[in-house]
Amino acid sequence: MESFYSLQGEGVFRGTPAYFIRIAGCDVGCTWCDVKESWDAEKYNEVEVTELANKVVDSGTKIAVITGGEPLMYKLDSLTDELRNKGIDVHLETSGSYPLSGDWDWICVSPKKFKAPLPDVLSRADELKIIVVNKHDLEWGEEQARLTSLDCRFLLQPEWSKSDQVLPFMIDYVKANPQWSISLQEHKYINIP
Repeated sequence: MESFYSLQGEGVFRGTPAYFIRIAGCDVGCTWCDVKESWDAEKYNEVEVTELANKVVDSGTKIAVITGGEPLMYKLDSLTDELRNKGIDVHLETSGSYPLSGDWDWICVSPKKFKAPLPDVLSRADELKIIVVNKHDLEWGEEQARLTSLDCRFLLQPEWSKSDQVLPFMIDYVKANPQWSISLQEHKYINIP
């Protein structure tokens, strides 16, 4: 769908320069999605893997973030191989609802209740990011966390339009459950893509 150089706006690597490759196509259908225009892959032209990798190298960053849409709808081996061959660390942002493909330095799984994550993908997550819309999401997040590895980082992120309502109970929850941290969409606060 698009590619651009910016700062990672959320998660463990927030504030870090990264080149984003947003792959079109998604059938997860999050009501709060802020890139719904990415859902229909038919609207976008294919781009050569080498062209994308060269854009990442030209940006000067050492991190490429593959996001979507839902990137795992596609086989990503050739893209990650090309990036890694050029010395780029490759990060994935996924709902985890499709089998894992590609070779990754960091995997962020943000599972959704309405399209369940695959246990194999959750077990490989370096970062588990639960979007919080209501208190039940905290319990559901704990269920997902039990399927991850011991080294996985656990993040709770308020759904942007509900931040004012959910942050107070999220803060209390993290204080009582310090294995979790809060992630904010900092890119929206500083107005960058």
